[in-house]
Amino acid sequence: MKKLIMLLAALIMFCGITYAAPKSEKKIVTVVYTTDIHCANCAKKVENSIPYEKGIKDMQIDVAKKTVTIKYDASKTNQENILKAFESIKVKVLKTNVID
Repeated sequence: MKKLIMLLAALIMFCGITYAAPKSEKKIVTVVYTTDIHCANCAKKVENSIPYEKGIKDMQIDVAKKTVTIKYDASKTNQENILKAFESIKVKVLKTNVID
């Protein structure tokens, strides 16, 4: 009987701790990067690399405006990591505009 009571007490404590644990909220940030892309091949290079970075949720490329709009989870990545990803594929980011 003591073992059953101890088991139930441990279960109740575990459930209480799990319920009280803070939940991490996803903060989705949208950033528009003005880049030096000028053709479909440049866009393809970005398309084949940047979306696979950790935390990237969505990406849209506008070759005519030379912009790349990225939505990312701020708890998994940041602008520095995204800029490094652009550098790794030799695409220059000229300007950054945070929307959210």
